[in-house]
Amino acid sequence: MLSDIAHQRSQSLLRQRKVLVVAAAASFLANLALLTALSSRDREVILQPVTTRPLAISSSGVSADYLELVTRDVALMLLNRSPTGLDYWMEQILKVADPSAYGALKAELVKIVTEQRGSDLAQAFVITGMTVDPKGLSSTVEGDLKTFVGGQVIASEKKRFRFGWTYVGLRLSLSSFALTQDHKEALQ
Repeated sequence: MLSDIAHQRSQSLLRQRKVLVVAAAASFLANLALLTALSSRDREVILQPVTTRPLAISSSGVSADYLELVTRDVALMLLNRSPTGLDYWMEQILKVADPSAYGALKAELVKIVTEQRGSDLAQAFVITGMTVDPKGLSSTVEGDLKTFVGGQVIASEKKRFRFGWTYVGLRLSLSSFALTQDHKEALQ
């Protein structure tokens, strides 16, 4: 009789273990499915609006509004400079540079800083138009580039600049920047 009771308890414990193993396996599979679903989902970050339109960036791509605002800020930062803030100017531009283009951009910026340091030469850029291509990750800015010596304007020209961008993860980075000669080149 004691052996029957011991056998029943053993069978009961065995059933409980089997149920526990099945529950643990089901929990593991559910967690694995959730992890897979979360990792393949598009990431999205909601940005505080600085304009009247709400902005969001997503891992699926860059919106035209976001590319326009970043282009505007980088263009104004890049094209407005004076000899007193050259180090800060270069540091801020390099913060938005793509790692693969960092060396080339830094070399160009160092050349500009070396030429302009110690002079009274400054420049200001007023944007008059902009086109953005979120699929091609490029943008074109046109406007008036004014050059100053001291407080006097010595040149004012209409210029067009093309910006190239890379988008990795949720980071939009400057990969290229060039003065374009005509409208056709700006679209390429």
